[in-house]
Amino acid sequence: MKGNGDRAIALKLDVTDAGQVAEAAKAARDRFGQVDVLVNNAGYGYLAAVEEGEDREVRAMFEANFFGLVAMTNAVLPGMRARHSGCIVNISSIGGIASFPATGYYHATKYAVEGLSESLAQEVGPLGIKVVIVEPGPFRTNWAGPSIKQSATRIPDFEATAGARRVQTEARSGKQPGDPVRAAEAIITAVQSPEPPLRLVLGKPALEIARKKLAALKQDFDAWEAVTLGSDFPEGGASF
Repeated sequence: MKGNGDRAIALKLDVTDAGQVAEAAKAARDRFGQVDVLVNNAGYGYLAAVEEGEDREVRAMFEANFFGLVAMTNAVLPGMRARHSGCIVNISSIGGIASFPATGYYHATKYAVEGLSESLAQEVGPLGIKVVIVEPGPFRTNWAGPSIKQSATRIPDFEATAGARRVQTEARSGKQPGDPVRAAEAIITAVQSPEPPLRLVLGKPALEIARKKLAALKQDFDAWEAVTLGSDFPEGGASF
């Protein structure tokens, strides 16, 4: 790659292709000896109300956003385990914490990334491997522009919710407040930290959404505490 000499290589990689995943991991090891940091950034969005979703498109997005991430992670984990070091950075989204109309299926892929990453962090942490879940808000990338996909189905009953959000998403493309360069610098800072955060929220809008979600969760938990606790056997519930 220009300007990087022998410090970087550019490879064609479709994370949904097992052969390409294996070849890319091998090429990186052959060139640099080992993979110290993996950044799982492949993915895209899909606009559709849940009832409007097209099965083929939804499954394809899961293959890229979730199963591709799993494949890349498993391609580098053996080496990291052998060295008892490394860092896996999984790019989620603020949409992995909070959900909105029209992006339900996209949220589902990111919630899956969040759940998997939490478990992975507990499994590999004792082995000296770090996991960072990155949760960006709206950033000025192609996510809401050329790369996003949409269902061709439009149900009138959802025009005020999912339909309106489709319009809003398209309108803000190229105008998002998030700076991708500063986001990359923030991720590097986290990775190089002696104690990286499990979750790294990026951007003011994302932080506001995350805090609002936390407050909403607490409100529900507190309001329904008596019902929640009353669902156990009198002698106490099972432990997990």
